[in-house]
Order: sequence, then structure tokens, then C-alpha cells
Amino acid sequence: MTRATAAQDPSASALALRVLVYSDDANTREQVKVALGRRPHPDLPQLEFLDVATAPVVIKNLDAGGIDLMILDGEAVPYGGMGLAKQLKDEIDPCPPVVVITGRRDDKWLAKWSRAEAAVPHPIDPVELTETVTRLLRERHRPPEM
Repeated sequence: MTRATAAQDPSASALALRVLVYSDDANTREQVKVALGRRPHPDLPQLEFLDVATAPVVIKNLDAGGIDLMILDGEAVPYGGMGLAKQLKDEIDPCPPVVVITGRRDDKWLAKWSRAEAAVPHPIDPVELTETVTRLLRERHRPPEM
């Protein structure tokens, strides 16, 4: 369900969470979407994916607003996800949480430099990615304390 659908249907119980998936490789974007599925956890609303293949389109979508989480491929070319994450964190306030897909597990320190909230390595492990995304979305969309 999209935000527009929820606005049209007042009985709708939850809005979709918008997840931007950036990679120049369509196979990587598809692996991310298949790994997460439409609803990675029963406590979260469904996910709506935005497939993005270029850095300028990432920025355009982020400027438009409504992005709940970004998954950026650190191995994308010509503009890698770690450099893009660093740029977005420096320039956009507030910036949605970022998960960077690194070339290898040992590159986690580079993801930390980029100010990404989390990193997962290639090849994509569906369980690790799902746990990471679920944690970040829960933190961002935690109900207010009473």
C-alpha cells in the first residue's frame, strides 16, 4: 500500500515504508528486493522499493522526500555507495538511515567512514540484510513513548 492509497482508504492500518535501492547493477538491486521481500517483519508495514541506477536520481528522490531507508551499493560505478552515503549525510538533514553493501566484510570500516548506519557485505545474505533493515526501520518508526 502506498501513502496515496492509505490517504484514499482511511481504514488502512499502515503506510508502506519507502526503501530506495541504489546500484548500477540491476541484479544487485533485484537480490536486495528478493532478500527483503514485501514485508520483512510482521511488526513493520509493507515495503515499497524505489529502484535507482544513478547517483543523480538518488539525490532527486531524496530531495523529493518520503524515503524511509536507503540501501546503497558500495561497489556501484561510477559513483560508489559509500561516497554517495558520505555526501548525503553531509548535505541532507535529516538524512534517512543508510545501509551500504560492501565489497567484502573487511570494508565495514569504510562504511563507518561514510556515516552509514549499517553495512552488509557482498554476496548478499538475506538473513543478515533483513535483520539489519528491520532493526533500522524499527528504530526510525518506533511509536512515541507514553
